[in-house]
Amino acid sequence: MTLDLRGGTTLITGASAGLGVEFARRFASRGSNLVLVARRVDRLEALAAELRASAGVAVEVVAADLGIAGAAAALHGELDRRGIRVTSLVNNAGFGTHGAFDTVDPERMTSEIQLNVGTLVELSRLFMPQLLRGRGALVTVASTAAYQPTPGMAVYGATKAFVLSFTEALWAEARGTGLRVLAVSPGATKTEFFDVVGTDAASVGRQQTPEQVIDTAFRELDRSNGRPSVISGRVNHLMALGIRLLSRRAAALTSARVLHDVRMPG
Repeated sequence: MTLDLRGGTTLITGASAGLGVEFARRFASRGSNLVLVARRVDRLEALAAELRASAGVAVEVVAADLGIAGAAAALHGELDRRGIRVTSLVNNAGFGTHGAFDTVDPERMTSEIQLNVGTLVELSRLFMPQLLRGRGALVTVASTAAYQPTPGMAVYGATKAFVLSFTEALWAEARGTGLRVLAVSPGATKTEFFDVVGTDAASVGRQQTPEQVIDTAFRELDRSNGRPSVISGRVNHLMALGIRLLSRRAAALTSARVLHDVRMPG
């Protein structure tokens, strides 16, 4: 059953680039109005103008740094002030840090945890009453890193494991409502992610395009009995499931070798 989004409003975080842009285009093509959130307001305004013209939907832009404490409540308050009710939420914003754990900048790491986990949870909770009154979707962006330890990106992998587990739990809680809940896990994707990380060390194998990842998400969202989570790409799916056949020790060591064997100095 195709997810009918006409006349609703979708809030998309991290909407200035990569998956966020493609999520915005796809929700707009389904007739959903949009609220686009990111720090780079110039990019948001350009995307908003594009989608107003191409899809004929209403688009609101909110410039916000969601990597700081209290950002979710501030965003919720701003939309309430504008009289906007959200029927779908895409928790897409997130970033990763790379390097041995003892070398990662503590402030950067705190912001990473806040954005990838804290703000995601807070936004989901704050907007849940609105989401449950409609027939939209709650989508989170996890990662294939959620299925394995990621030495060299220890905090990032752990945050995505949280996102995956959290979303699957909400999927179970939302059964019987009109809300469709989904965690989508991309592997290496052609976005700005590795520019932010500062390395391509975590990029393994062929990269997917954002369009391919969003295709995967919407195929699942369009199923009336959709699963709580989906991995984008057949190879990514096999690799993520294959790691589960290993012991925890073997999984950590295998991941370490694949991710260039980053180590803390002895």
